[in-house]
Amino acid sequence: MANSGDEIENPVSGERVTFQRTAAETGGELLRWEHALRPGARVPYDHIHSAQEERFEVVAGTATVRIGKDTKVFKAGETLVIPAGTAHGLVNNGDDELRVITELRAAMNTEVYFETVFGLARDGKVGKNGVPNLLHAAVIVRDLGEKGGVPGPPLVLQQIGITVLAAIGRLFGYKARYEKYSGTS
Repeated sequence: MANSGDEIENPVSGERVTFQRTAAETGGELLRWEHALRPGARVPYDHIHSAQEERFEVVAGTATVRIGKDTKVFKAGETLVIPAGTAHGLVNNGDDELRVITELRAAMNTEVYFETVFGLARDGKVGKNGVPNLLHAAVIVRDLGEKGGVPGPPLVLQQIGITVLAAIGRLFGYKARYEKYSGTS
């Protein structure tokens, strides 16, 4: 379970997360973290949070953010609010580390997602993009109750596919939570 001040890193994707306010501390209302990306790094996939609003505040560096079909550049001191249901992605195209304060409302299980995926990356159990294989990713997304997806197919169809893939993934022994990563199993 994450606590304020905890720092985790995904050595494959080039991301580092430092938790500032956790779901437990905010009664599930908010998850706040500093998200650092080394030069050339990106959040592995453009994605959609169907039940969460996301807010970015650039602290250092230059953020290239895809919002729907648009791409915008944000510099230190600038903020952006991404409404629930909006496809988005974050890339560091600059020469310096990008640091962004990110908030998600509601928190849901996002911190466990980070702990699991970053832990698997540290253990060499992810692909070159820093995330687990499709079956394992489906288990993580489905079992953590995150109601989102990727741009493209309707989310309802993605949720059906995730449910089927997660059932298969569980047969292979994949889990969404591991005690060694987040203290819960």
